[in-house]
Amino acid sequence: MGADHQIAYFLRESARPEPERRAAALKGLGRIGRAEHVRGIAGAADDPVPSVRAAAALALGRLGIPEAAAEVLPLLMRDAHPQVRRRASAAAVRLRLGTPTLTRAFARLLSDPDHHVRINALDGLAALGVPGDVTALAALLGDPHHALWGRARALLYTCREDPAVRAELIRTAREGMGAARARALEWLPARCTEQLLDSLLFGLHDPSPAVRIEAARRLFPVEQRQVQDTLTAALHTEEHPEVAARLLSGLAGPGEDRVTGPAVRWLRDPVAGPPAARALGAADPATAAPHLRTALTDETLPARTRAAVAAAIGTAGRWDAVWLLLPLLDDPDDDLRAGALDGLETLVENGLRPWERHPVAWALAAHLATDEKHVWRTRDALDGLTQALPDVRRLADNAPSGEVLAAALSLLDGDDPADEHTRHDVRRFRRGLDDPHEPVRYQAVLGLERWAGATGSLPQDSDKAHGRLTALTEDESPRLRQAATRLLGTLDSGPP
Repeated sequence: MGADHQIAYFLRESARPEPERRAAALKGLGRIGRAEHVRGIAGAADDPVPSVRAAAALALGRLGIPEAAAEVLPLLMRDAHPQVRRRASAAAVRLRLGTPTLTRAFARLLSDPDHHVRINALDGLAALGVPGDVTALAALLGDPHHALWGRARALLYTCREDPAVRAELIRTAREGMGAARARALEWLPARCTEQLLDSLLFGLHDPSPAVRIEAARRLFPVEQRQVQDTLTAALHTEEHPEVAARLLSGLAGPGEDRVTGPAVRWLRDPVAGPPAARALGAADPATAAPHLRTALTDETLPARTRAAVAAAIGTAGRWDAVWLLLPLLDDPDDDLRAGALDGLETLVENGLRPWERHPVAWALAAHLATDEKHVWRTRDALDGLTQALPDVRRLADNAPSGEVLAAALSLLDGDDPADEHTRHDVRRFRRGLDDPHEPVRYQAVLGLERWAGATGSLPQDSDKAHGRLTALTEDESPRLRQAATRLLGTLDSGPP
């Protein structure tokens, strides 16, 4: 059957009494019809059956004649049936109709009760680059569906220079409800905080936890004593764990003892417990230490909280911190070992006492060889601990895995040509260039780069290493290619 015969068939079917046949015929005309059939399709906009009116809207969108569709689609976008509004708005988006009448129709549909219609309205306005109804648009920031509030936020950003949009966002941040207010507060730039200050202070007691979190986030940088006192008071009365977690994180700081009581209260909560532990680690050690020691041994606490407690003990740096953390390196819980390693890393960074350095070095070097879960965390804790270098070099010669070998190589400085140990380290780097594990080859190149940075060249017997580096510039690993190319460039440029 040719196109003309099909069109004739669809025209006959569009006059049938059965609504499903009329709807099918209109859809067919939308696929293969011509401009002269627009009037017949548009006439179906008055059909008493919603499915037929929806089919007419779909056909107008498919037919692609904007002038005709621009007259009919605004009427269908006001239809009482959501399916018709959905098809009509989708057709208007497809045709990118930008008449004032269609723009007003899209703006009206921002408040439509149908989820899909609101999405179509946002897509239509986004294509036109206009906000439509700024009040309805800002209200969509509170929609629970990301497809809606995400589109609304993107359109608000597109129209951010519009004074009406800026004014509505400020109003929503001050007076909005729930998620809409929270997202407006999240989106507005920091320079707006001062003009929102009074509403932010009241926002700390808003019924919505999301608003309280965003109000607190904006207030943390404000250094006024009244603001910080209000934040602290809010923490003491807060009952929602996510809000408490945010307040604890923002208020924690050296010597900030006003958070100690609430932090102890929230330690048992799985959400607020970790930031509570971190807050105790930053508080006055004399006040917080007993609570941290008790929490560390309390096996009823969530594992993530105990891990945060272990890290906080390292931050607090009390005299017994090392001896509390070292036994935890053998704990079966992965999270707790991670927390202990983080705590030890902080202690090493801040400077261990002379009698602590060797025990920590020995324990961490042994741990590097045995804890596959936390190889690089252990490596970071060892960084700068020179007492561990003999054991690290032994691992570089006889590592149990490629990851451990890579971590060991990364700890070798390789930048002191006068040191006999460093010259041996360079041989380890050269040997690592041929290792089957990419992390080992990468750390080997970085080690040679450290040597070349100090001397301007590779060791005299490194012709093979130079050839291997050239080959590594074509390695499948992007970072390895870049490192090898960078090192060869340093060598070619000569000493600094």
